[in-house]
Amino acid sequence: MACAQAFLPVLLLISLASVAFSFQNGNPCDCQSSCSEYKGEAHATCMRICKQICSEEAGIKPENPRRGEREERHNPYFFGKERYWHVAKTEGGNFRVLENFARRSKLLKGIDKHRVAILETEPRTFAMPSHLDADELFYVMSGEGTISILYQENRETYEIRQGDIMMIPAGSIIYQVNKHQTERLRIAMLLCPVSMPGHFVEFMQAGGQNPETFWNSFSDEILEAAFNAPKERFERVFQRQRKGEIFRASDEQIKALSKSSKGKLGKPFNILNKRPSFSNNHGQLFQVTSDDYAQLKEGDIDVSIVNITRGSMMAPKYNSRATKIAIVVQGCCDFEMACPHVSRESGEEDERGREWEREEESEREWRRERGREREHGSERGEHGSQRIETEGHTYSPVRSRVCRGDVFIIPASHPVVAVASRDNDLQIVCFGIKAENNMQVFLAGKNNVLKQMEKEAKELAFNTPATEVDRLLNAQPESVFFAGPGEARHGHGQGHASE
Repeated sequence: MACAQAFLPVLLLISLASVAFSFQNGNPCDCQSSCSEYKGEAHATCMRICKQICSEEAGIKPENPRRGEREERHNPYFFGKERYWHVAKTEGGNFRVLENFARRSKLLKGIDKHRVAILETEPRTFAMPSHLDADELFYVMSGEGTISILYQENRETYEIRQGDIMMIPAGSIIYQVNKHQTERLRIAMLLCPVSMPGHFVEFMQAGGQNPETFWNSFSDEILEAAFNAPKERFERVFQRQRKGEIFRASDEQIKALSKSSKGKLGKPFNILNKRPSFSNNHGQLFQVTSDDYAQLKEGDIDVSIVNITRGSMMAPKYNSRATKIAIVVQGCCDFEMACPHVSRESGEEDERGREWEREEESEREWRRERGREREHGSERGEHGSQRIETEGHTYSPVRSRVCRGDVFIIPASHPVVAVASRDNDLQIVCFGIKAENNMQVFLAGKNNVLKQMEKEAKELAFNTPATEVDRLLNAQPESVFFAGPGEARHGHGQGHASE
């Protein structure tokens, strides 16, 4: 036994080293599996160190530095599903967190105080009580259940279903059930940590070996005095849980936990029950601001839902102040955005990037032959590449194919377009940061803001007769949502947006 105990630290180090190596190479962090062979104190030690390795402070490292640099250079605004790490993962569901925005790129420092997380629970399951050192805004992507919140010595229980949003203050103890018989409960979260900007921790009240409870950090003397009970009684309550953070419950337990009540926090607000800000055959736009749901005001946040019919597109537009964190709820789409901050090959596939490099080299050679190379950049002329340039500014195309679970960041003032795939309707939830006094500015369609320019301003700006400018600006009769590329020819433009 003594020999085994002597070798235990070595075995732990080997296990944790394998966790770190796997995590650094882009694999999900799964402490439960890595520590499953250990029992008692050894298991608790393994779990504690493993979670430290996988914490926000460790970050998510790319498969290798060069690949990471290339990904960031190409498109720092896109986050695929591999960019999440698991805080909890059981047969009953999972809770995963997107990597810190600022760790991906310095271009995202404006939103690095916020984090994105996804909670998915299987039918008829219970999620353990815990609290976060972060304010939480959630959106129910699918399913139904109940959420119970222990707040200021009260318990508030609310039914939640698809379309609900709710703000939960930091430190509130939360537990919930998925009461549906067959459907997963999927929740997207925007978290704003209050202890360390961009970093948060989940604190488990109940637990034992799996999950580990924070009570394990306190001495026996403190626990006996705090609960006025002997150590043995405390251990019988706080050391028996081995099912993980999310597990199945009986029908009787689910029914008992599904009784709603009212409280000070206010019930969830269903964004899909609100009249859409805009709707036509190609899509719907739902928006909620602090005028609709007062709890959004303190965080300076808004929430919007974009439904786009398969094959259709949202008009080119930009947001005047808000940076949007877009999470794909269902379907797939192609994002295109103009960005002055990234290199020309941003958002392109490697093949397209190499093609542009060849075009750029050809252009440079053409200019050298004619002595037109300029010391501080170049003008775009008749023979220019696809690169869009002005004196001192270069606007690079950022393109991504995004699907369910992927995240795309849209900085303020960046023109962007989303085109739904022809296979499925698209739904996206957008959390807007710095949303107060934000305006959406549409750049094409019936409500194109450029139509407001005077005739003389159009002629001066475009160096083209105003009649020709108007012919282009008035060609699109729809507003906000249009038929996508080729859809008018294919006859798919008259579908119905998902609800």
